[in-house]
Amino acid sequence: MRTNRTTRALGALTLTAALALTAAACGNDDASTATSSEVSTTEHNDADVEFASQMLQHHAQALSMVDLTIERPLDPEVQQLAEQIREAQAPEIETFTDWLTDWDEEVPETVRDHSNAGHDMDDMGGSMDDENMPGMMTSDDMGALEDASDADFQTMWLEMMVEHHEGAIEMAKSEQGDGQYKAAVDLAGDIATSQTAEVETMKGLLES
Repeated sequence: MRTNRTTRALGALTLTAALALTAAACGNDDASTATSSEVSTTEHNDADVEFASQMLQHHAQALSMVDLTIERPLDPEVQQLAEQIREAQAPEIETFTDWLTDWDEEVPETVRDHSNAGHDMDDMGGSMDDENMPGMMTSDDMGALEDASDADFQTMWLEMMVEHHEGAIEMAKSEQGDGQYKAAVDLAGDIATSQTAEVETMKGLLES
């Protein structure tokens, strides 16, 4: 009887040790997964490159839309919003360009210097027709906006900018989930927050 009890005790200890080793192994796997998904202040991944490249072009088109408001009769709130978009997105275009340059990645040939007034629809090239970017307007969309009457322009501009912003928010959230480079992930969060607020403002203006 003593031998049987000893054997059972040893068996229980062996099982406990085996379970402990298994749990430790699983814990190490979890830790490894968490570490690999953490953001970095120095390293970047493909999601960061895609975010910077596509958002650069997305912002450039938004600024072309802002340029189209020049000399248009707009409500003061709409004019203020257009300038707010310019002030936020022009510096971000420079940031995306700097990141891509630092990473030895191709910088899309998008547009002229948006700090200058005026606009030229040809400046946008083929980037406006890139269906891979949510919310991007086509060349036909941009041409229709440019040719819109003063009576129709403001409403059309707000509707298009809402769609454009919603696309940018979708892209920013993808970067938050998939990006590695901390500065890019942080900026994506800022873009999602600020453009969500601007969408709400624009929807309110459309309803007023």
